Amino acid sequence: MKKILKKFRYRKVILAAADAFIIAVSALISNFILSAVHMNISNHQLMISIVMSMICCGFSLLAFGAYNKLWRYFNIRDYLSCVGGVVLGMAISSFFFAIMTSQLELIYTMIHVIIATLGVCLFRLLFKQTFIDLTNAGHQESQYKRTMIIGGGQACKMLLKEIKNAQNSPNENPSAMFTPVCILDDDHKKIGTEINGVTVVGATGEVRKYVTEKKIEQIIFAIPSCLEDERQRILNLCSETEVPIKIIPFIGNLIFDDERSTLLGQVRDIRVEDLLGREPIKFDNAEIKNFISGKVCMVTGGGGSIGSELVRQIAKYSPKQVIIVDIYENNAYDIQQELIMEYGDKLNLITLIASVRDYYRMNQIFTRFKPDIVFHAAAHKHVPLMEDSPMEAIKNNVIGTFNTATLAQFHNVEKFVMISTDKAVNPTNVMGASKRCCEMIVQYLSQQKEGRTQFVTTRFGNVLGSNGSVIPLFKRQIEQGKPVTVTHPDIIRYFMTIPEAVSLVMEAAAIAHGGEIFVLDMGQPVRIVALAENLIRMYGKIPYKDVEIKFTGLRPGEKIKEELLMNEEGLKKTANKLIFIGQQIEIDERDFPSRLRKLRNAAEENDEELAVEAMHEMVSTFITPEEFNNQVLVAV
Repeated sequence: MKKILKKFRYRKVILAAADAFIIAVSALISNFILSAVHMNISNHQLMISIVMSMICCGFSLLAFGAYNKLWRYFNIRDYLSCVGGVVLGMAISSFFFAIMTSQLELIYTMIHVIIATLGVCLFRLLFKQTFIDLTNAGHQESQYKRTMIIGGGQACKMLLKEIKNAQNSPNENPSAMFTPVCILDDDHKKIGTEINGVTVVGATGEVRKYVTEKKIEQIIFAIPSCLEDERQRILNLCSETEVPIKIIPFIGNLIFDDERSTLLGQVRDIRVEDLLGREPIKFDNAEIKNFISGKVCMVTGGGGSIGSELVRQIAKYSPKQVIIVDIYENNAYDIQQELIMEYGDKLNLITLIASVRDYYRMNQIFTRFKPDIVFHAAAHKHVPLMEDSPMEAIKNNVIGTFNTATLAQFHNVEKFVMISTDKAVNPTNVMGASKRCCEMIVQYLSQQKEGRTQFVTTRFGNVLGSNGSVIPLFKRQIEQGKPVTVTHPDIIRYFMTIPEAVSLVMEAAAIAHGGEIFVLDMGQPVRIVALAENLIRMYGKIPYKDVEIKFTGLRPGEKIKEELLMNEEGLKKTANKLIFIGQQIEIDERDFPSRLRKLRNAAEENDEELAVEAMHEMVSTFITPEEFNNQVLVAV
């Protein structure tokens, strides 16, 4: 039905015919009213009046633009054009009527004008509503979700206006399938008022009440300028309901360009990072650009979650050349093709398949391409897998870092940036201990002060959405209807987004002078079980009822909570208030090489027991998970 109406080419003819019919009928009605008081005109005069008024009003309405608008878009101004068209047409008609009949029936003309004007306008009003109902009839009711809007400010007003315009659009617009039912706002002065026809019914603390009462199917959070703590409070209340949540981004993230020029186009599903309790961290792009521009940048592990994002961001700052080094060809190929599609010949991109374990292959790469900056992201990072294969963690993480870092020093690389993890702090597993070894290697080489290379370490927590992280696993479990598995009800973690992690790495590299370990203030740690519950609610389901949460027990080597600093490390501020410098612990240069050699030999002999023993000797803070977790649980 909608497609037929949209393609109908005779809309103006039908509307003009309808107007002519209304004017003719209004003449008959006017004459009938006057006949009651014996003031009616003759049939001959009536016929002249009908013909003249139909012709004159038709041309007058056309001149006033009454036929130029689509029916569904008629507004007050268009109705006024109809009034003007009818009045002018009747005036001209009366003039010709007076000439032809030598009479001017003023009372008849006035009644005719009033009835005709009302008829023409009322017809458009009724037809507009009928047209909208007919064109909307093809949609399934489920597409128009009963929507609650949180926040009654300017964003809400803009959103409601755009929803209305989008629903009235003749084009299909799936993003407009909202039926705004009510608004919640904490400004008590607004409660009971209407915004674009939608009532503000209560405060944000009453989300659950009105979701049930109004049969809400979807919530839109429309307070983009909301403070962090308040934002988290309201989103937590919304996530406790059984309906999906959409959100308008932070004000700083709103985009108004040719592609997304409307607020409605930027309403998106709520993401887990919206519940982290802080805004995305902003970095000094100018400083990063000065650092990267015109340089040859190498990224080891360039196909991984962090490595590929590093490559993406480096490419934005006009590097002389970008070198991707990765042992996993599929990931390397994916990021290579993405960048070729994005930049074409504008980016000098080299993609190499190589292992950081292979000293001679890595030396060949350094010799040939002479990188200015090396971002070392290559690492094994899965805790349980490395517990089962500790020798591989040592070979890839420790020896791979030693190879890459010493070659960077030998080839006079400007800066070497090693990407570490919070699991390196007081490690309880082989993966964390191996990354602490990597930090020690970087610190040891920095202390040597040989060559010009500045060695930098960056340390941060879990990365949302990275390969092997908890969020993709939870999503798969929910979507497949399986229980969500959490290892322990008390387990907590620090989280950050991949772009934040990479921006930290790049800004740290830009401002580093060598020997620093950069730590990000990641806000409050998040309970994993709360993350799982919120994610389940975002899917419109009820935790423990619709989706089971199963506690599977801590995995081998897993901590109840992670730390970002060791006891010996202090913090110094940087220009960025959310980036700090941890004081590196001095490395004993006398026995460090011998302990590192022992660790390498144990790994190469594939002696698991000897390798773990050597790791404990190397990293004095490496303790058993049972010992650490018992201390944490007792403290709680």
